[in-house]
Amino acid sequence: MPSKKALVRRPGPRLAEGLVTHIEREKVDVGLAGRQWEAYVRALRTHGWETVEVEPADDCPDAVFVEDTVVVYRNVALITRPGAESRRDETVGVEEAVARLGCSVNWVWEPGTLDGGDVLKVGDTVYVGRGGRTNAAGVRQLRAVFEPLGARIVAVPVSKVLHLKSAVTALPDGTVVGHIPKVDTPSLYPRFLPVPEESGGHVVLLGGEKLLMAASAPKTAELLADLGFEPVVVDISEFEKLEGCVTCLSVRLRELHT
Repeated sequence: MPSKKALVRRPGPRLAEGLVTHIEREKVDVGLAGRQWEAYVRALRTHGWETVEVEPADDCPDAVFVEDTVVVYRNVALITRPGAESRRDETVGVEEAVARLGCSVNWVWEPGTLDGGDVLKVGDTVYVGRGGRTNAAGVRQLRAVFEPLGARIVAVPVSKVLHLKSAVTALPDGTVVGHIPKVDTPSLYPRFLPVPEESGGHVVLLGGEKLLMAASAPKTAELLADLGFEPVVVDISEFEKLEGCVTCLSVRLRELHT
């Protein structure tokens, strides 16, 4: 049976100091963010996911965006080297967490930089966004770790958003979804479905036809429901002020050896 474990890390007291690069800074309500995070975690659990809480990193404002710290393919974990130097201390607790779960652990080394939000897995195809936070050396190191396991690595440009998965994610059937103004080259994906809202390009596959989505994309939720999917909606407004989305608040581990 495939595993259904999700790494999560609760937001810290310095959340409002988190980095922003492509949007204007807005005031973040840290208390509301905490309640939204709890609801997000509850949604995962309700749909069969065992959540594994990574040790807090309260001195790291962006630590709640745990997806950026590790990429997992099958049961092999690649600990990233985030492109923003201020985020590199976030990886310590995550490394410990994936090791406890039995993952084989690898690391991205200098001069490579890689953010997990730049990695989109669609079956055995692994798209890697080459942009502001992930450099060519990081792409090469990811390729060296995962290609021997059967992954097909495809590097794609990212210039309009923070991370590749800020622009596109994929539906259970492998169709890539994204909001056209935020996607560099839609033609790179064999099957691409344009959606009417930026946050509509962000889905987490919960199992079956269920899709975890942000409340800020009601038109996309309606579109996907009409196509036979089942949107599960959560409000993550405070994290969206920091360029966060539903994907970056967890790391879903589906292929651990049990």
